[in-house]
Formats: sequence, C-alpha cells, structure tokens
Amino acid sequence: MKRKNFVFLSLISSLFMASWSIAQTNSSATPKSDKPDAKRSAQTAPASNEGEKRFQTNCGRCHNPPESISPREVRAVVRHMRVRAMLTAEDEKLIVEFLAP
Repeated sequence: MKRKNFVFLSLISSLFMASWSIAQTNSSATPKSDKPDAKRSAQTAPASNEGEKRFQTNCGRCHNPPESISPREVRAVVRHMRVRAMLTAEDEKLIVEFLAP
C-alpha cells in the first residue's frame, strides 16, 4: 500500500514539475510587450469579457494568457486544468472561447 502511494505521489510530482517547466520555458521564450495583443483587444463580445474575467479569477494566479497556442491545445489544457482548478463546465467553455476565439 505504501509503495502504491509513493508511486502515485511521484507520478503527480513529475507531472507537476514537467508542466511548470514547460510553462516557464514558454513564458521566458516569448518577449513580453506593453502593447495588448491586437486579436484580444479587438474582441468586445460579452462572452470574451466574461471568459477573461474567469481566466483571471481561476487561472491568473499561476498563468499568463498564452500569446500563441492552437485551439486544440487550448481545449486540452483547459480540460486538464478543469479538474485541478475545480472549474465548472461554464467556466471551461468561457475560458476556451477567451483563449481560442
């Protein structure tokens, strides 16, 4: 029983460290600019505003919005984070629409 717990905790730790490492690599590889992304600033739909609010509330503590990520990757990431961050289905939908319009 103890061995199963150890293996499980090791696996979770490895996944966490890998995702953190990837996030750090992506955030340091792309230069930050003071100008807002034109694609995001052009959106004025209430759903995207609500999606941005939900992103900041649920995800913004640990993550910055990605500047270039495919819609397929966005859906996969948000689906995985839904479990960890305890997002509702509505949160997931709005965040995906905000990140991949």
